[in-house]
Amino acid sequence: MSQAEDLVTVIEDLGAKLAAARAEIGGRFIGQEAVVDLVMAALLSGGHALLVGLPGLGKTLLVDTLGTVMGLRTNRIQFTPDLMPADILGSEVLEAAADGTRAFRFLEGPVFCELLMADEINRASPRTQSALLQAMQEREVTIAGQHRRLGPPFHVLATQNPIEQEGTYPLPEAQLDRFLVQVDVAYPTRAAERDILMATTGAHLAQAKAALSAADLMAAQTLIRRMPVGDLVVEAILDLVRACRPSADEGRALQGALAWGPGPRAAQSLMLMVRARALLQGRLAPTLADLRALAQPVLGHRMALTFAARARGESLADVIATVCDRILPA
Repeated sequence: MSQAEDLVTVIEDLGAKLAAARAEIGGRFIGQEAVVDLVMAALLSGGHALLVGLPGLGKTLLVDTLGTVMGLRTNRIQFTPDLMPADILGSEVLEAAADGTRAFRFLEGPVFCELLMADEINRASPRTQSALLQAMQEREVTIAGQHRRLGPPFHVLATQNPIEQEGTYPLPEAQLDRFLVQVDVAYPTRAAERDILMATTGAHLAQAKAALSAADLMAAQTLIRRMPVGDLVVEAILDLVRACRPSADEGRALQGALAWGPGPRAAQSLMLMVRARALLQGRLAPTLADLRALAQPVLGHRMALTFAARARGESLADVIATVCDRILPA
């Protein structure tokens, strides 16, 4: 069997497992297929996802269900204004032995897991939020001068209330950039809300079961990086990212609208996410349609409007859509 045929076989086998996983998730998190696909694509790409939406839309339920379905060891942190970095990372305590000797022992924090649910992450102070920076980028933490590895796998799925809500702090730009994708969770449709009502108010509630394991997920992440990407898609990714930078020649037209644009990590994220989206849809290679669909979730949180653009009523979604229309063929 050739290498190409072997890759096709592996993709088809993984596709069956992913279909089972999506069915398990859909049994509990109803009517939000696009949200589920984005979060699963982020996990398949080896990254982190930020879920943004009003309270009560099922963000925490989705993360909890994903941990079960993906077979990952999950810890949850409820972010509050009084949360401290040690509550996330862990700390050293001084213990006395029976013979009277004393020694420090490290107590692991909840970050030492495979899937970390950072619930309402923007309710904690910026100092506490920044405790996750090293963990999210380098998959390790430094405590008392000692480096401690995390995972693999290690993923952060954070939920966030809209910044207009009371008692919230904006996430630093450096931390936002470490999220592979931002997923906006909207209200369900009337039909979906009816299904939710019937499924959650009866005598029996749907329970999820594991469809994958941590080893399966890591194998999928390796497979994603082996998937071919055509030159047309690669060049389109570069064109799109560079056209969203007001400081670059390609983005000069947006100097009055954007304060800053996405960095190289955005292009890397798009390269992985278009492959993951193709895999979830049973295709062997990504297309320009994948890039158009992922432009807003991958780029939106890595850009900022100028004050003048906000005053004019412009939005990042409109800016990205305009750039996509100009860069990507219809």
